Amino acid sequence: MEMIAKESIRLSKTRIAACDGGGGPLGHPKIFINLDKPGAHSCTYYGLRFELEHHEHDH
Repeated sequence: MEMIAKESIRLSKTRIAACDGGGGPLGHPKIFINLDKPGAHSCTYYGLRFELEHHEHDH
């Protein structure tokens, strides 16, 4: 988990992010992460963090 904490937050242009751990034999089942609430949200399998990308016109 220490290495995952060093990974940068992945910014998403959409309200739902998908994570499959990279796919293949080292991946995990694809999950969808709701990014509606502010801040970063973690993949429950892998710990990667996702956040909704903010635009200047957003309030």
